[in-house]
Amino acid sequence: MSKTRDHGGGLDGAIARFGGKRADWIDLSTGINPVPYPIPQFSHDAWTALPDQGAFDRLEARARAFWRVPTEAAFLAAPGASSLIAQLPYTHAPGTVSIPGPTYNEHGAAFENAGWVVSNGGDAKVVVHPNNPDGRRWSAADLDAPFCVIDESFCDTAPDQSLIALAARPGTVVLKSFGKFWGLAGLRLGFAMGDPAIIARLRDTLGPWQVSGPGLQIGAEAMADPDWAEDTRARLKQDARRLDQLLTDQGAVTLGGTRLFRLYEVENAGKAQDRLAQSKIWSRIFPYSQTWLRLGIPHPDVWERVENAF
Repeated sequence: MSKTRDHGGGLDGAIARFGGKRADWIDLSTGINPVPYPIPQFSHDAWTALPDQGAFDRLEARARAFWRVPTEAAFLAAPGASSLIAQLPYTHAPGTVSIPGPTYNEHGAAFENAGWVVSNGGDAKVVVHPNNPDGRRWSAADLDAPFCVIDESFCDTAPDQSLIALAARPGTVVLKSFGKFWGLAGLRLGFAMGDPAIIARLRDTLGPWQVSGPGLQIGAEAMADPDWAEDTRARLKQDARRLDQLLTDQGAVTLGGTRLFRLYEVENAGKAQDRLAQSKIWSRIFPYSQTWLRLGIPHPDVWERVENAF
């Protein structure tokens, strides 16, 4: 039986502990854009018909152009990046895998479940770029294993730092998450791009019609809207600076993060989380640190509440 791993979210648990209704709460425990991409009017077929190949091809063409995916790299859309993370270790025979941490813990769990040994070994390497929770960036020189996974779930706020060009290298896969930057985590849409042999194994594992009709439609429309993406990056940059200033004024130290979440060092993270929860604001703390507090970016309409909570 697999154990439940520590993640952001879990607002139902916060409600059970501190009271209130879901509508009363501001959830800053995740790194999801609080201003989502506007949901379009879906076609009738998006709901009633099995997704056809044309819908998959349309999404792939637009995503390749948006991310500048190398032509040598194969492409796969999936029901969320998490499904790809869970299956990637099974594309190779088990060995040793290096996963520099602390980082997103589903990668280590997935490799362990597939029989790998998480160590400093050199058969495989996984990096989250930029890293969750501290925002650490990686370079091509860091990726020296025969099998490399580059998780760019939070990289769409800084596309100039993307390592997508490495998707053309043998043994390499780059992951992208749609839900975080576009703010539609409930859509469950993610992507893998890289070595054609690895992508083919993932495709066989996921089976046909692996993405819903609405997911294909909204993904394709969003990927063809670079103006929305640029405007969103500008807003998130400004709001990340505003949040840093707010916490710094309260004596916290900014440790890093991305423009979708910020990581701070505080005197007592557990007490800080409880204090914010009294104002119905949910934050993220970590079992391996008593001083790390992570906050997502507030929605424009709730900044006054957030500022008053401090």
